[in-house]
Amino acid sequence: MTADHLQKYLFLILGMFAVLSALMVVFTKNPVHSVLYLVLTFFAISGEYILLNAQFIAIVNIIVYTGKYACCN
Repeated sequence: MTADHLQKYLFLILGMFAVLSALMVVFTKNPVHSVLYLVLTFFAISGEYILLNAQFIAIVNIIVYTGKYACCN
């Protein structure tokens, strides 16, 4: 297995994880759990940004959005 195939599989796994955790945000009844799933979604999307060589956008995504939910909830 080459690094290119590994990157494609990791991208698909992170994408599925992001979609599943986003669905859990919508269908979870507890608001605290919903926010935790939202943070997991942001981390999965940031992982995809890193795989696309957009490290700055990944870091900004984590700092701005995850930091907003961590301090203001």
